[in-house]
Amino acid sequence: MADVFEEVEEQLRSDRYKTLFRKAGPLVAGLLVIALLVALGLWGFDAQRTAAAGRSSETYNTAMEAVGKGDKAAAEKGFAEVAKSGPPVYKSLALMQQAALRLGDKKTKEAVALLDQAAKVAPSPLIGDSAQLKAALLLLDTAPFAEVEKRLAPLAEDKRPYRPLAREALALAKLNAGKINEAKADLSALELGLDTPEDVRVRAQAVAALIQAGTAGEVAKVAKAAAALPPAPPMPMLPPGMVPQGAPQSQAPQSAGAPS
Repeated sequence: MADVFEEVEEQLRSDRYKTLFRKAGPLVAGLLVIALLVALGLWGFDAQRTAAAGRSSETYNTAMEAVGKGDKAAAEKGFAEVAKSGPPVYKSLALMQQAALRLGDKKTKEAVALLDQAAKVAPSPLIGDSAQLKAALLLLDTAPFAEVEKRLAPLAEDKRPYRPLAREALALAKLNAGKINEAKADLSALELGLDTPEDVRVRAQAVAALIQAGTAGEVAKVAKAAAALPPAPPMPMLPPGMVPQGAPQSQAPQSAGAPS
């Protein structure tokens, strides 16, 4: 008798499973179709993004070649195209290149505006801070101290990629503003800092020596030289999300105004 009840119970359980499957089957199939569509969509998006990066790389490099040939019109056209529709890393570097062209035409205000845009769209602090630092250096000798300090102070914080350069520029800004003692303290900290690159340390010592000798006025020439804005190096195509070779990779460029 127990076997009969077990058989009946098993049959009922089987019927419930069949009923459940008939009801849930279409839902499961629908979910599988949605999952497949999502997977295909992600694959298509990634393929599209890779293709866009390839086009931007080609256009960017062509524009760089135009710069080398002195064809500013072609260079501006190429950089403008990348800055408008390229992936963030290419867009940011293209805007920085446009800034370099503007600076070559003595259009400092436009160059600063382009560098600010480059910083906003940059995919990483390594590139974004480079653009911000260059903009601050261009304003170092002309803008009010409060504006320059506002730009440089965040870049001088711990763990920022160009911290020593930002601290150096901030010391020069304080010197230009007549804050001699504060500037001397900053320069001393740079001289003693364990994270200070050797070229920055040497410049800090030189400026401190000028102050000590009572010829701090000569520092204005240093500040102007530091505001030079050389073109950023060309960039080969890499998969999206990777920092291109030639993008800023060091916190100790060779000149105070050129984080490379």
